[in-house]
Amino acid sequence: MSTKESSFNVLGDPLENCSCDPMTGYLRDGFCNTTPDDYGTHVVCAVVTKEFLEYSLSRGNDLITPVPHWSFPGLKPGDKWCLCVSRWKEAEKAGVAPFVDLKATHELALKYVSLKLLKQNTVPSL
Repeated sequence: MSTKESSFNVLGDPLENCSCDPMTGYLRDGFCNTTPDDYGTHVVCAVVTKEFLEYSLSRGNDLITPVPHWSFPGLKPGDKWCLCVSRWKEAEKAGVAPFVDLKATHELALKYVSLKLLKQNTVPSL
């Protein structure tokens, strides 16, 4: 089990906040933390793009439409969101991966993707 007090990012530093507006994270605490019951492994802090959102929708995961009973506002381009590492990797292979905030991406992502690949997709301003 992971908590933000003991979590580290892919750079080996303490995990930073991904987003509180919209509130993200598997635990909805703003951090890309994970727990054993997070089967999607929502550990990649990404800045979503229109292309990624459309790709995700085409793959059966609608991140655009609000779902009020889940307190999900729906995402728009530019929002930061904790993505499933497998979906990010799939989008990267399809050429539509959103940029990654390395400081807010949980170290567990390195079990699935290389730091080199994540760095190649880093948010330009970070």
